[in-house]
Amino acid sequence: MDRERTVSAKSSQHDASRRDFFRAAGVLGLGAAVGMNAEAQSAGGATNATPGSATSADAIPRRPLGRHTDVPVSALGMGGHHLGDVKTQDEAVELVQTAVDAGITFFDNAWEYYNGESENLLGRGLKGRRDKVFLMTKVCTHGRSGQIALRMLEESLRRLQTDHLDLWQIHAITYDNDPELAYAKGGVLEAFDQAKREGKTRFVGFTGHKEPAFHLRMLELGYPFDSVQMPLNPFDGNYHSFEKQVLPEANRRGMAVLGMKSMGGTADAVKQGVITAEEMLRYAMSLPVAVTICGMDSQKVLQQNLMVARGFKPLTEAEMDALRNKCAATAADGRYEVYKSTLRFDNPVTRLPHGFPIDKQQKEVKAMLENGNGTWETL
Repeated sequence: MDRERTVSAKSSQHDASRRDFFRAAGVLGLGAAVGMNAEAQSAGGATNATPGSATSADAIPRRPLGRHTDVPVSALGMGGHHLGDVKTQDEAVELVQTAVDAGITFFDNAWEYYNGESENLLGRGLKGRRDKVFLMTKVCTHGRSGQIALRMLEESLRRLQTDHLDLWQIHAITYDNDPELAYAKGGVLEAFDQAKREGKTRFVGFTGHKEPAFHLRMLELGYPFDSVQMPLNPFDGNYHSFEKQVLPEANRRGMAVLGMKSMGGTADAVKQGVITAEEMLRYAMSLPVAVTICGMDSQKVLQQNLMVARGFKPLTEAEMDALRNKCAATAADGRYEVYKSTLRFDNPVTRLPHGFPIDKQQKEVKAMLENGNGTWETL
């Protein structure tokens, strides 16, 4: 199996497209400006750039996408799932546009979110702005064949209104046999290799929020992933901890770590007064990660997150320890990280290929059943 880590450039033509130019320059999907002083920004260092520019001291810092790339991404990213929670489609599109214009460059999504509607909304929002962002979506084979993965990729590209991704990831490594299924002959990793050869994605990775051991197994089996996505927040440090088990290993390998669920998925701890939203986000962004991906379902939430991200300075280790200790008493039973121990965050496409029952009370499941034809049934 071809394990090349970089996508070969397409044959140069006299009238080379802008996309080919940016790929050759190593800044596809970002634009040249955001690459300046990325490491200094990550460390909170000031620059001499014009205020309000991508490198000004009060801008969202840029961080490198792991040690093996020269691609910078914004330290704050926008999650794709919550786009399906915005009141209207037009408001969701406007939310994406506002985020881009505010300096967020990293955008997350997945083929299965709201039966494809989240990708559709992101595609509309990025129209005319695609060159300014680093675009990621996830493939949802959940153990099925690489050919299904490639069909999903084509659907994702159509919905997102683009001909390429910057990052394509396996969605939700959730069960103990998922690593072996991913590595099986004819599986999703072969689709990764083909997509990279064809220039349809630059980088590849995997995600999950259930069990750190499954992430470690994915790494141990040896595929050269560029990125790994995991839940990181002050509660995680005390309960089935990705921060303690997976984060150090990913950093040792030079991978791009993508943090998610900085608010625990539901922000229940914030709502119950255990900790503030700002403390949760500052903690997550202070970890050694490339980007912290946040679900945002309103302009108000976006602006709150931007207030934290602009000119961000990492917390000290003493401040980090204080937040871990603050959460320790209520972290140990997982009440604020229910995605680790319940079905509440398991999309049906995750469960059905394994023959497991689905939660028919979930909003997305209800929509699938009401439509009479679930997304998974088309594959």
